Amino acid sequence: MKKAVILIGPIGSGKGTQADILAEKFGLIHLETSKLLEYEFKNGDQADSKLIEQKKLWESGILCDPEWVTGLILKEVAKLVQQGRGIVFSASPRTLFEAEKQIPELEKVFGKENIYVFHIGLSEAESIKRNSGRRICEENRHPIPDFPEFKNATTCPKDGSRLITRELDKPEVIKIRFQEYMNRTYPILGYLQERDYKIIRINGEQPIEKVSEDILKNFND
Repeated sequence: MKKAVILIGPIGSGKGTQADILAEKFGLIHLETSKLLEYEFKNGDQADSKLIEQKKLWESGILCDPEWVTGLILKEVAKLVQQGRGIVFSASPRTLFEAEKQIPELEKVFGKENIYVFHIGLSEAESIKRNSGRRICEENRHPIPDFPEFKNATTCPKDGSRLITRELDKPEVIKIRFQEYMNRTYPILGYLQERDYKIIRINGEQPIEKVSEDILKNFND
């Protein structure tokens, strides 16, 4: 049976890194909301007022319109399900609206028993610290954390593409994004608990390997 894994946590908590690890281990597709949005902003109709409005919100650190984002996510989910793929979500759902639309659809496809929810905790101070020095690779958006071993790296260790720093990872934007998470994403955990989901809480301030170890021990093979 295919799995659906949902990783919830503030920016810098390692959702993307852990999603990549899970995708490789279980043969899942890492569905990254930010990547979908960036694709739309780059390839969509540049004269579309809705797209322009959403891009401005995104660049400022404010979450995009939940209904618009939900449409993109569910369209991608349908495509992956048709291919028979399991999915690991990093940063989705982001709002209660998205959760209320997305979770019932996932239950229909995967079955509730095959949906795993992890909350990766991280303080605001650590989030700002990590993201201020974080880079991503230009080709596939692999997250490169602000760790000593990557200090002098100029290319991605996974695909060799150039490393870049996004506007979204400036300290002033990070603060806004963290508050957006607390106000609009964190309440999703309560919604999921009401639906009888077990929220598996992970300390995100540990080394990557320990976070991964704590996540993996919770799966039923």
